Amino acid sequence: MRINRVKFIAEMARQDLTVLDLAKNCCLSRATVTGVRSGKSCTQETAAKLAQGLGVPLESILEKEV
Repeated sequence: MRINRVKFIAEMARQDLTVLDLAKNCCLSRATVTGVRSGKSCTQETAAKLAQGLGVPLESILEKEV
């Protein structure tokens, strides 16, 4: 599953969250959050945790499939 990097980073910035802040909020490792932020794919479970940690719907940060 791919997260839209631009939307993901923009939402983190809007909330003034660091990678470490978000990792703690989501109970994920800093390396996982950094990987997703840099464009790596993740599991649906990880994507859901990230969306929940950001307080946004999962669909709002997913990459649109063509």
